[in-house]
Amino acid sequence: MKNSVIKLGLISALLTGITFTSCSDDDDIRNEQSGEVPTVADVFENLNNGILNGNIDRDFTLNASVSYKLTGIFSVQEGATLTIPAGTQITADASNSRENYISVLQGAKINVEGTVNNPVLMISEEEGRGNWGGLVITGKAKTTEGIDATAEIGNLKYGGEDVEDNSGSIKNLVIRGAGAIISGDSQFNGLSLYAVGSGTTLENIAIIDGDDDGIEFFGGSASVKNLYVKDAKDDAIDWTEGWNGSITNAFVDQALNGFSTVVEADGINNNPTITNLTAKSSLGGGTALQFKKQSGATITGLSLTGFDISVDRPQGSELVNINIEGAPVVEAETYENAATVDITSNEWDFIRAETQLFNDLPSEIAENTTLDANIIYNLTGITSVKSGATLTIPAGTRIIANGSNNKENYLVVLQGAKINVEGSVDNPVIMTSEQGNAGEWGGLVITGKATTTEGVDATAEVGNLNYGGNDDADNSGSIKNLQIVGSGAIITGDSQFNGLSLYAVGSETVLENIAIIDGEDDGVEFFGGTVSLKNLYVEGAEDDAIDWTEGWNGTLENAYVSHKSKFSTVVEADGVNKNPTIKNLTAVSTVDEFETALQFKKESGATITGLSLSGYDIVLDFPQSGPVANVQIEGADADVNAKYDAEETVDFSGIDFLEKLIN
Repeated sequence: MKNSVIKLGLISALLTGITFTSCSDDDDIRNEQSGEVPTVADVFENLNNGILNGNIDRDFTLNASVSYKLTGIFSVQEGATLTIPAGTQITADASNSRENYISVLQGAKINVEGTVNNPVLMISEEEGRGNWGGLVITGKAKTTEGIDATAEIGNLKYGGEDVEDNSGSIKNLVIRGAGAIISGDSQFNGLSLYAVGSGTTLENIAIIDGDDDGIEFFGGSASVKNLYVKDAKDDAIDWTEGWNGSITNAFVDQALNGFSTVVEADGINNNPTITNLTAKSSLGGGTALQFKKQSGATITGLSLTGFDISVDRPQGSELVNINIEGAPVVEAETYENAATVDITSNEWDFIRAETQLFNDLPSEIAENTTLDANIIYNLTGITSVKSGATLTIPAGTRIIANGSNNKENYLVVLQGAKINVEGSVDNPVIMTSEQGNAGEWGGLVITGKATTTEGVDATAEVGNLNYGGNDDADNSGSIKNLQIVGSGAIITGDSQFNGLSLYAVGSETVLENIAIIDGEDDGVEFFGGTVSLKNLYVEGAEDDAIDWTEGWNGTLENAYVSHKSKFSTVVEADGVNKNPTIKNLTAVSTVDEFETALQFKKESGATITGLSLSGYDIVLDFPQSGPVANVQIEGADADVNAKYDAEETVDFSGIDFLEKLIN
């Protein structure tokens, strides 16, 4: 896949807040995992256990109360009908994306019975694009490829002479994260329609975050009513092979760089009809409508916003074939009309799965608020928890930072506010960026009222936030079982966010079981305060894994640091020495560069027991020649000549959160 939210295989299994039916002991599932295609009998047994894999040759109705997992190619064979009730959720395993899709073959049917308020969801277990193959339907309508043409997907047959062919009914369906690579430059779409006939009903369909096209028509005569496509990386709407159906009411929202088009039309012109198409390029730029060869369409109710090119004809298709608002297209026209599709109306509520998929976090949380673990929350800017309010985040909740301005994209808990992260060992809370790359957002920031050498109401480098006071027992809440991924955005100049920034946070705040992955700056940094942290895992921090300054004097117990690419230090301590305590710190570097483990600047120090370092060229560094006696290691003054390469002191097998993380 081209775009994966998380690059690290070791945590990919945790990037979902969705609970699946457990089938780990079933022989049929083991057959599937070994690559064997289950027998027909096995397929139906697996369906009863919440697994979609293999072929069904008779009618079957899914159970909306079961969370289904798609673990391979699931095909509805000729003569069979698959019925999917409202509210059903199908989650695709992302481990073998090109062999993971749902296909409805010629002569078969699919009936998706979602409702506006309770749609059917087909999504990936991982955030990002290209994680699975989407939904593929092959019919017997006409295509310029002829009868029984061969699709690029699975050598499936499609095409015939029955213009009114019926492949079923799809109403209120959300597809997310599709677009897996098939081979070479060929990729799946969210919804692929091969010669699907006009007898098929397609209404209220949302296709989100695809790595290729949103919807593509390969010939056929199918029509779609109420189509929503968000952030398709290639074309939102694509047709070829003489498609001649219609689209009524389509809204295309492109909020990412580098997409191809809103519409790509190719091949002969069978004059499909588009009535009411509203499209916007939120970041500006890109091409709206592209017509290749002799392709064309009749379009009314066109509204385009933010595109560099409104109409493109790369092979010089005839202008008369492209009819917009009752006249041949005018290439110089921007078609910046008022929106013709209002997705805020009630009939579009199905996209707010987006009610079950995505909700934007508000810019301010001023009263006690509990998030819903069944919703994926977008962090599109700065979200501030105000004084007096508590933000509660249940186990399994995911927060995805996806704003265009990463320096203005972070979650902050202000003085007098609280955050309660209630993750569990098996179902942690996840805060990540859309792509999971270092530096894409600002992480989690907490400001408290404990002491700091900067005084009372000091000003943080982040957002001019106030922090610091005289209450060392200050309580900013409780954080348990949290993963933070892809942080470290640049603030200004040499200043950057960390994964977890703790400004004068007090000792009554609970911090346990925290993993910080792929940060462009520090993993965790303490700016004064008295807070303690138990069970910390830092991997891929490009600056310091653990950093403190301004007189922090809490305790860090059980920390594991993994360095696999260039970084600064395991520990950077700076400022006065308030003698914080480190109990059990294991750090491992496999980087083939000159690197430092522990660095103590100015008068800083610590009391460290259970230290295990492996792979570092410099174990102890005192760049300002501070007192070595301020650093006590294993009950004695630090020894700059010692390696401190004892056996690892943090045992993953004894810490369930970390064991879950690495497995």
